[in-house]
Amino acid sequence: MPATIALVDDDRNILTSVSMTLEQEGFQVRTYTDGESALQGLLARPADLAVLDIKMPRMDGMELLQRLRQRSSMPVVFLTSKDEEVDELMGLRLGADDYITKPFSQRLLLERIRALLRRKDAAAAEAAGQPAGGVIVRGDLVLDETKHTCTWKGRDIQLTVTEFLLVKALALRPGMVKNRDQLIDAAYGENIYVDDRTIDSHVKRVRKKFRQADDDFAQIETLYGIGYRYKEH
Repeated sequence: MPATIALVDDDRNILTSVSMTLEQEGFQVRTYTDGESALQGLLARPADLAVLDIKMPRMDGMELLQRLRQRSSMPVVFLTSKDEEVDELMGLRLGADDYITKPFSQRLLLERIRALLRRKDAAAAEAAGQPAGGVIVRGDLVLDETKHTCTWKGRDIQLTVTEFLLVKALALRPGMVKNRDQLIDAAYGENIYVDDRTIDSHVKRVRKKFRQADDDFAQIETLYGIGYRYKEH
């Protein structure tokens, strides 16, 4: 089955041109011109991935993402304007998987969409092929790759696909430093350019989620100018 992409933007020119490109590449596309209609549509019929504009009528992309994250870990890409840097990073902290700055190359958007879908498909295939395995335990942390679940001291931590892959990359080698390029490869795959700030924002978001479950969480350490590591017990 072809993957279904939801496009949410109040600019009809963008909806039309991007829809045509995605459909030519074999995707099914559903379009929405505001956040409210997108929320209702996606709750009724989930898509495989959503591309959201930030500034929209009736419900902006930030609120839409927050509402979607209450129900779904579906990959989400934000479309932002160049003067919206704060919004870009805020969007990542809310649980977006990626963002692209307008005006954007449709080829770049296609690459990002394909990369996110490949990760989602790989996770599903791994779950199907490893019904009894795929569990990583590091002290109080338990990552179950087959179910895409994460717990800390027995409490559920809801992670997006990107966040899960980042935690996995760090937890697999406790004490070993991962630089940002290595984490980008782990979370996005090779040959995908992502700004270092994107990784930093995802790590901040992950820490916040763990600290909501445990104020004393300090397992993910920053080595300034180098990268991050998962602290050994």
